[in-house]
Amino acid sequence: MDLKEKFKKWLDTNPRVQIREVQLEVIADEFAIGFAEWLQDNCWNIESDRYLYEDDQYKTNQLLEIYKKEKGL
Repeated sequence: MDLKEKFKKWLDTNPRVQIREVQLEVIADEFAIGFAEWLQDNCWNIESDRYLYEDDQYKTNQLLEIYKKEKGL
């Protein structure tokens, strides 16, 4: 299930059930942790705002889009 689907599922849930269900913060935290781990395992920080990924340089926002594509999010 991609990130948008997780948020939509939570938002479509009955408000009384939402209190007991996974909160949006937990979904966002899981996504952030996944991206941070992927970044650490796959990229080298070569400058303050640039990383090396598969022999090319990218900014963090570009790597986020690559991560989302690779993970189907």
